[in-house]
Amino acid sequence: MRIIQMLPTFAYGDAIGNDTLALQDTLRDAGYETEIYADVIDAKLGKDAAKQVEDYRYKEGDVIFYHLSTGSDLNYKITEYPARRIIMYHNVTPPQFFKGFNPEAEKACADGLRAVRYLAKKTDLCIVDSAFNKTDLLAMGYDCPMEVLPILIAFDDYKKEPDKKVIKAYDDDWVNIVFTGRVVPNKCPEDIIAAFYYYKKNIQPKSRLFLVGRYDGVPAYKAQLDAYVKQLALEDVYFTGHVKFDEILAYYHIADVFVCLSEHEGFCVPLVEAMYFGVPIIAYDSTAIGDTLGGSGLLLQDKSPAVVGEAIHLVTESKELRNQLVKGEKERLKDFDHDKIKKDFLEIMKKFLAGDKK
Repeated sequence: MRIIQMLPTFAYGDAIGNDTLALQDTLRDAGYETEIYADVIDAKLGKDAAKQVEDYRYKEGDVIFYHLSTGSDLNYKITEYPARRIIMYHNVTPPQFFKGFNPEAEKACADGLRAVRYLAKKTDLCIVDSAFNKTDLLAMGYDCPMEVLPILIAFDDYKKEPDKKVIKAYDDDWVNIVFTGRVVPNKCPEDIIAAFYYYKKNIQPKSRLFLVGRYDGVPAYKAQLDAYVKQLALEDVYFTGHVKFDEILAYYHIADVFVCLSEHEGFCVPLVEAMYFGVPIIAYDSTAIGDTLGGSGLLLQDKSPAVVGEAIHLVTESKELRNQLVKGEKERLKDFDHDKIKKDFLEIMKKFLAGDKK
């Protein structure tokens, strides 16, 4: 018996790719035979990280563990194999977020949602990384067994040395506001910019905003953000683009507050990363964000610039509030303990594999 992980795109450094690698290590450590297959494999992962889907040959007893997050022909192809199927559902971004910015991304998301509905009666088990994702699947007709399991995060990687140049440049008496993640419409960086404008102009001129993440996928959207910053005559807004891992670590180290005003997340790994680094979190209560925070952080029902700007002021000025938020985040972080999630995952797999085979 083999457990075959499949996904449309195996990308270096993204949450799904990292989750795939972490699950592979967990399965191998537990003695399972396992491999990864993908349609597109990032060259940065190395030639032995995964195999092309067209090279997969079914063997009796194979279990396909499929990561579902976007539109792809593979969403349909996996049903052609006579294997038991587990779907790991990471959610699909609603296509309207990309309308007018990236027709290909808009189509991929629309195709992805159609595939989610198509697979409703064609899977033996679903694993979802948030309660929000479970609700999503139930609404689309899924009635198979379903387990909620947070993304398996390799926290040991965060112990690596952060980039010294970033820390030297920005670790000072200025207030550093940080968000990490792709610069894409569903994450609403324009709302963070608007809140930063309010905060910088009305409260703390010695402040900076770092939007840490790649923006090459939606150039028209990035151009609109640049124009917005220019229109506001706003200084000290930094779009880092894609950066190395040690630089990402450095931005967490220099952050005074982490702000997330996204309107669609299936889990949001950066929230957990901010918890790990003891950065107080301000977040807008949408989709899976409340699930991931689990009562920690400062969860807002209103993300208007004044509300967010004043929240940043409260968090950065009140040592008591800051300590309270960080304490709550450290407590919530225990729920994402690597060994705990590994154990829970293996229990789910053991239970599934012990069931009657189709």
